[in-house]
Amino acid sequence: MKSFLKTCTTLSVFLSFTSASIAQEPLKAIGPGEGALSFVAWAGYIERGETDKNYDWVTKFEAETGCKVSVKTAATSDEMVALMNEGGFDIVTASGDASLRLIAGKRVQPINTALIPSWNTLDERLQNAPWHTVKGAHYGVPYVWGPNVLMYNTDAFKGEAPKSWKVVFEEMTLPDGKSNSGRVQAYDGPIYVADAALYLMAHKPELGIKDPYELNEEQYKAALDLLRGQRKLVGRYWHDAMIQIDDFKNEGVVASGSWPFQVNLLQAEKAKIASTFPEEGTTGWADSTMLHVDAEHPNCAYKWMEHSVSAKVQGDVSAWFGANPSVPAACKGNALLTDEGCATNGYNNFSRIRFWKTPTSKCESQGECVPYHRWVSDYIGVIGGR
Repeated sequence: MKSFLKTCTTLSVFLSFTSASIAQEPLKAIGPGEGALSFVAWAGYIERGETDKNYDWVTKFEAETGCKVSVKTAATSDEMVALMNEGGFDIVTASGDASLRLIAGKRVQPINTALIPSWNTLDERLQNAPWHTVKGAHYGVPYVWGPNVLMYNTDAFKGEAPKSWKVVFEEMTLPDGKSNSGRVQAYDGPIYVADAALYLMAHKPELGIKDPYELNEEQYKAALDLLRGQRKLVGRYWHDAMIQIDDFKNEGVVASGSWPFQVNLLQAEKAKIASTFPEEGTTGWADSTMLHVDAEHPNCAYKWMEHSVSAKVQGDVSAWFGANPSVPAACKGNALLTDEGCATNGYNNFSRIRFWKTPTSKCESQGECVPYHRWVSDYIGVIGGR
């Protein structure tokens, strides 16, 4: 709930883009580093070897540039938007349900890709992606991407992966002979409405949902009804990755949408945990490094953006988080990711992932859709039992 309360105090109406959305001209040249660089980032995205010495892409950067890195971890996209609105940070690793809001709200500035020598090594599917590109201007540098997987306890499912998201949306007896009620989780963020819509796309095709982020009133009501039913099953709505890990280890949780990050950490501890890509497909995230419009350390930020798309960093981040690199070359020759890592992390499922984006009132699939501010208020109601 805390993430939602913060959202409600900062969320503004998502506006259509106009020429005024271009906040300023991008940086023309990179000068000396300012000695510091402050992040808003997802958990596990900015590592300096404190958890595992093998995963450190900060120490070398600091030594080479003199830019001392500090990180504020955010648990949801709404929290990231709130923090960037408050200011005091240089860059953010934003998902698609935050990036366009930051651009429309003039919280980030356009990127001069000519100042990033490795730009042309990026995956062509991501270079001009709509979640960081507006009217030909780039507002972000692709970082890593991946699916929201279905994480499950292998004992509860008797070693066989669940085939459908049904195990978290509808009451049922699991293979261990026990009900799923009270043993599943759902994501504590309004973008989770899209997960319900994705499930309905497969199981109620008569609703005519074409895009889980573009819902008319009837489709939206059906998604909310599904989520209200799920409320009776959910033991906790999660937004903190480490708390979810503890819940799977100690609180009897056996199934939930999750990030590969949690799966990897639990498996490293030899927990009886696996993940799967259900038959309905998944939602997912493609994150971009974005520069605050009032960044105090823009030179250090540009140095980081180039550092972040080196094949070594891309492979290491992907191995640690269970993500996919935005630089295809990182899929081969990285000792941590291994040559099989990209395939394992869903690299070939790119077209089956419905990447997070901010719902708007005007949408391509059917003209009029339910905007994001309603998703926020209504999902608070769902969690509150309304």
